Amino acid sequence: MSYIVLARKWRPKRFAEMVGQEHVLRALSNSLDSGKIHHAFLFTGTRGVGKTTIARILAKSLNCERGVSSNPCGVCAACREIDEGRFVDLIEVDAASRTKVDDTRELLDNVQYAPSCGRYKVYLIDEVHMLSNHSFNALLKTLEEPPPHVKFLLATTDPQKLPVTVLSRCLQFSLKRLSSSLIAERMKVIATAEKLDFEPAALALLARAADGSMRDGLSLLDQLIAFGGGALSEANTRAMLGTIDRGHVTRIVEALSREDGPGLLAQVADLDRDAPDYDRALADLSAFLQRIAIVQIVPDAAQDDEQFDAEALARLSRSMAAEDVQLYYQIALAGRRDLSLAPDPRLGFEMTLLRMLAFRPDAAGTSAGVRRPVALPASTDAAPPRAAAVPASTDAIARPAAVPAGTDAAPRAGAVPANIDATSWPRIVEGANLSGMLRQFALNCIPASFERDVLTLRVDEVVDARRSRAIEDKLLQALTKYLGRELRLLFEVSQNELVTPARQRVLADQDRTARAAAAFEADPVVKGLQERFGAEVDSASVKPAN
Repeated sequence: MSYIVLARKWRPKRFAEMVGQEHVLRALSNSLDSGKIHHAFLFTGTRGVGKTTIARILAKSLNCERGVSSNPCGVCAACREIDEGRFVDLIEVDAASRTKVDDTRELLDNVQYAPSCGRYKVYLIDEVHMLSNHSFNALLKTLEEPPPHVKFLLATTDPQKLPVTVLSRCLQFSLKRLSSSLIAERMKVIATAEKLDFEPAALALLARAADGSMRDGLSLLDQLIAFGGGALSEANTRAMLGTIDRGHVTRIVEALSREDGPGLLAQVADLDRDAPDYDRALADLSAFLQRIAIVQIVPDAAQDDEQFDAEALARLSRSMAAEDVQLYYQIALAGRRDLSLAPDPRLGFEMTLLRMLAFRPDAAGTSAGVRRPVALPASTDAAPPRAAAVPASTDAIARPAAVPAGTDAAPRAGAVPANIDATSWPRIVEGANLSGMLRQFALNCIPASFERDVLTLRVDEVVDARRSRAIEDKLLQALTKYLGRELRLLFEVSQNELVTPARQRVLADQDRTARAAAAFEADPVVKGLQERFGAEVDSASVKPAN
C-alpha cells in the first residue's frame, strides 16, 4: 500500500476533530443544527489553516444520509465517498487552473440539474480569487440566486482580490493562524498514534517553523521522520531546520551575563563551525531573552518551557538584571534589522553581541553612561580587529539612571550610613542597587523617622497609589541586605508636596535648563541675530549641553 502523507492521513473528518477555528465551527454548527443554511460560504485565511477541510466537512454534513447536522455519521455511502474524494455531487474546482470565463460558464451549465445521489449539489471553488473579472461576472447571478439544491463553498488566501459584489453575496468566515502551542499539541497526538519516539522540544521547534499553518507543520513532521529515520530529536530538528543548538544560545547569554568578552567571541567561533543562519541565530537569541524576562516576572513559567532548559532559564533570570535583559532583547531585534547591511553575517552577529556588552543601563549613575571597555584576547581566531575605543552611548541605546543633584554617585564599599534620614537616603537607594520601578518608588519617598529598626517613609498621595505589596517586600529585602540588619517598613501619606530625591532632581534639571536658556540668550552671536534679523529665541527648545 502506498504511503499517505500525514497531512492527508490525519485530515479531520468531523468538526469535533478540528484544531482551533472555534469561532467558525460554532457558527457553522448552529446553522446546520437549526436548518438555517446560507447558499454561499466564503472561507478566507492563510495556507494550511483548514479552509478546504472545513468546506469538505460542511459538504458531508449537508449530504449525510442520516440527515443534515453538524455531526455527520462518517459511515454512510455519501460520507465515505466525500472522504475518498469521489462523491458525484461534490464538484471541487481549482480556480487557479480554470480562470477563463468559458470554464466558469461550462461549470454553471449543470447548476440547474438536480443532484445525482446527494441532498445538495455542492460547488467547492478553491483559490477563488484567481478567477478573471469576466468569470466573476458570469458567476454573480447564479451565486446570488442559485437553485435550492445548490450550495457554493468558496475558499481563498487573498480575499482582497475578490470583487465586492461577490463578497456581499457570501457568508464570510476568516480563519485564524494557528498558535504554535496548538500545532505542537496536535503533533504530539499524531506522533503518539504513529508510535514515534519524540522529544517535546523537537515538536515545539517544528510548530514554530510552521508559522501558523497546520499543514506546513505536518509536512515538516514528515520531513523530520525521513531526515532522522523516525527519531524525532531536538538535534535532528535543528539540523534539518538550520537552527542553532539551544546550548549555544544558553552559553552566549551566560557569557553576556558575566560580561565575558573572550568567552563570547569563543562561542561565536564555535557556532560558526556549523555554518548557521545568523538571522535565525538572532531570532533564537531574542526568543531566549524573552523567556528569561517572562521567568523574571513569573518564576514558575520556567517549568512549563519545552523549548529552553528550565534550569538555565531560572539561573539566568536570577543572575541578570531586568534592565539588561530588556536592552539585550532590543539590541538583538535591531541586529536582525541591520544584519543585511553588515559586511558579513558573522561580523554583523558579533557586533550585535559586542554592542550588548558595550552599552547597558548604568546603575552607578555616571554622567556619560559608558561602560568600561570589554577586555578582548590579544590574539584569537574568534576575535575581530580590536576597536580603538568603546563609543559613548546615546539615548537611543542606553540612558544612565538619574541621580539626585548634590548626592554621591554611589557609596564606597562598606560605607553604609549609620543613620537613615533625608540626607543619607539617596546614597542608601544607590547602595542597595535598586532598579526599575522599585528605584523610582524609593526616590519618590523621604524618611520620616528611623527608630528601633522601624523605618517610616513619607510619600505623597500620587506615589502612594503606586505602592503594592510586591514593591514593599522587594524594598524591605533590598534595604535589609544592604544595611545588614532586620527592618520594618511603615508608610505615611503626606498631603503636601515633598522634597524627595526625585523632586530634587527635577528641580535641579529645571534650574540647569533655565541657566542654559539665560546663557544662550546672553550669547553675543544670538543677540546679533536678534538685532539684525528680528529673531526670537524659543526658550522651550534650549537644553543643557551636559
